[in-house]
Amino acid sequence: MLDFILRILVAGFLGTLIGLEREYRAKEAGYRTHFLVSMGSALLMIISQHGFNALSGEAGIGLDPSRIAAQVVTGIGFIGAGTIIINKQIVRGLTTAAGIWVTSGIGLAIGAGMYILGICATLLVLAGLELLSLLFKSIGLRSTYIELTVNSNDSLDKLQKAFLDKGYMIVSYKVEMVNYTAGNIYNVSMMIKSHNSADSPLRIIRDLPGVTVHLLE
Repeated sequence: MLDFILRILVAGFLGTLIGLEREYRAKEAGYRTHFLVSMGSALLMIISQHGFNALSGEAGIGLDPSRIAAQVVTGIGFIGAGTIIINKQIVRGLTTAAGIWVTSGIGLAIGAGMYILGICATLLVLAGLELLSLLFKSIGLRSTYIELTVNSNDSLDKLQKAFLDKGYMIVSYKVEMVNYTAGNIYNVSMMIKSHNSADSPLRIIRDLPGVTVHLLE
């Protein structure tokens, strides 16, 4: 029993390490979620392997030690799906969902008594989340959704040209004309993508006359 308690403690600790990295980056699932996922997976793995030993050898009863553990892999998808947010054509939370999924695997490994495997997997997850972000920071693309108001056709053309000249890709573009006594005003919403090393969208828009930003995310 002490060994079982040690397993869920170690699993909870390793899950917390991954969760702290997600918490530091202000992601949807933090250290508490990862702690519970990892510890719960370890607990279910222990139950799957040892919880039915009293029935072993009973006539007409066949036991499958992997049955409960297999359901963890399927069931964790519901938690992972809950961290994925699709808002205004931006998909967020995929990395966190994948982190929860692999955290459940780490919990299963520790629950099975495979301490070295679980610890190595935790170190690889942390290295993947942090080191890969640093190594390939300039390669990745970031998505930005912008809502703004433009007061003339000329400003609208300059806005589009400014983003294209700075290496931005305009993924989607919606313009709605509003008639005011002073002239036509355009409500613009756009989805743009750029490399992480590109200039900030706000810096580009700031230098354009007649453009007012309402939302940038």
